[in-house]
Amino acid sequence: MQFLLMIYDQEADFEKMSQQEQVAIYQEYRTLVDELKEKKMYIGGNPLKPTNTGKTVRVRHGKKGVTDGPFAETKEQLGGYFLVEVKDVDEAVEIAARIPTARNGSIEVRPILPIGQAQTA
Repeated sequence: MQFLLMIYDQEADFEKMSQQEQVAIYQEYRTLVDELKEKKMYIGGNPLKPTNTGKTVRVRHGKKGVTDGPFAETKEQLGGYFLVEVKDVDEAVEIAARIPTARNGSIEVRPILPIGQAQTA
């Protein structure tokens, strides 16, 4: 089964860290990714640029609306993701708990619904 592990944190907290602390966090991520790749569990993932670099798009009554940044004002922002292939949700949760940001943010674990199955869901 494939799961998307969405990484939420407060962007401002990371920016407050020293360069050395940021490098240490990135190294933890790299170690985890390398281990998951070795076990053929890691499909992909990336950090996201800050929310102020994004756009939100909505189409209402045929009219496109575009606003800067995310739609919702929240404490935590989506900062990145892992896409993993594992046997079940329990295994996905175990990986999510090892993501460094889980210590001060949150990781949302969601199963992927493959496109072919979405039509019958």
